[in-house]
Amino acid sequence: MRIVVIGAGDTGRMILELLSNEGYEVVVVDTDGDKLDTIRDDMDVLTIQADGTSPSFMRSPDVAGADLLVSVTDLDEVNIIACILAKKNGITHTIARIRDPKFLAEPAEYIEGNFSIDLILSPELITAREISRLVMTPSALNIEDFAEGRVRLVEAKVDPKSPFCHKMLKDIKLPRSVLIALIMRDHHMIIPHGTDQLLPLDNVYVIGSPESLKEMAARYQGNAQEQRKTMRALIIGAGRTGQALAPMLEAQGISVKVIDNNEDNCKAMSLKLKKGLVLHGDGTDIDMLTSEGVSEADTVICTTRDEKQNLLMALVAKHLGAKQTIVRVTRTEYISLMRQVGIDIVLSTRILAAAEVLSFVRSGSVVSVSLLDGAKVQAMEMILPPGSPIEGKPLMKANIPKSCLIGAFVRNGQVQIPGGLSVLQAGDNVILIVQADKAQDVISYFKGSK
Repeated sequence: MRIVVIGAGDTGRMILELLSNEGYEVVVVDTDGDKLDTIRDDMDVLTIQADGTSPSFMRSPDVAGADLLVSVTDLDEVNIIACILAKKNGITHTIARIRDPKFLAEPAEYIEGNFSIDLILSPELITAREISRLVMTPSALNIEDFAEGRVRLVEAKVDPKSPFCHKMLKDIKLPRSVLIALIMRDHHMIIPHGTDQLLPLDNVYVIGSPESLKEMAARYQGNAQEQRKTMRALIIGAGRTGQALAPMLEAQGISVKVIDNNEDNCKAMSLKLKKGLVLHGDGTDIDMLTSEGVSEADTVICTTRDEKQNLLMALVAKHLGAKQTIVRVTRTEYISLMRQVGIDIVLSTRILAAAEVLSFVRSGSVVSVSLLDGAKVQAMEMILPPGSPIEGKPLMKANIPKSCLIGAFVRNGQVQIPGGLSVLQAGDNVILIVQADKAQDVISYFKGSK
């Protein structure tokens, strides 16, 4: 498959890394030669310095006949024009980064019919939705849903006081439809076995039905989950992410307060809120944060475009007593650092957007893809195709690749946690946890093509 990516900025680069690492034939286009030189040194992709909206460019041999065009420049209009021209010149599918609310408000059918765009990519809106879900589950660092919400994967940090600490997994009694699917320790992926132990500050991924996960939380946390329910949120940053997020939180009954040092952003935000308070000020001002009750906030969310400033504001908020901090970043290299210094949740807009593209590229038997631990691990939902080498065999005899774990499968709407004697059937929705660099090999195995 040949894929053309227009735009070599932060989002484009993350998409390129994922696609090139998985062996796709990738062409990257940008007008900035310096960006292309850096990419050429780091990745095995074809670079072209050109205007992606030029009709003559779309007719060039390196572009014509491509299977997919992804346009992720900073300008919506450029991305839209590129997609229209791509379809006119025979490129089968298109993805466009679009951020302007006037376009996002239109139905997907209208966008596809009028602008020839198969998938709209809005990193800020994707990030806002993810933050909204996490705010409603305060103990979770990450939440991924599969099989139309029937299966949920939750990441949490093991508290040193947890009853799970230092216990072998075989001795931990979990609800029937729950599995400890993955342990991340010092950035190493551990596919757990019964004799493995959970250690303090491990990041553990637990999979099951939403109902069974709630049962597990109630069983081991008592009323702690209810006590930590988010009632008050302070958002620092009223840009696109903040403007998308604040109404979502308000609609869930959360009291919202927003701070931004840009007066135009504040005016735009005030029009989107019914009850929330919008303040024009500096989010790093300790006196202002103190006077506005940052210590009483259940969650402080930093969504400005300056990730270093987001880190500073989150640390100040923690110091002043905020119960939870969430930070939006662009660069994936900041994720580990921010977690090490005490930030609770770090979300990369690049990773969230790239996961959407990867899901689209793999569409067919692969339904969705989520990128975990800075894109080092993938969780994917696959519909098991007829003729798969795993079909009809007990899993203990199926010779499953060591780089993956079957976390759950759904058959006839029922969630099942697999055991050694479980047998998969064609048409099952199977949720896999996979090392990112082995993902294509695992997909090929389950499809029976390797």
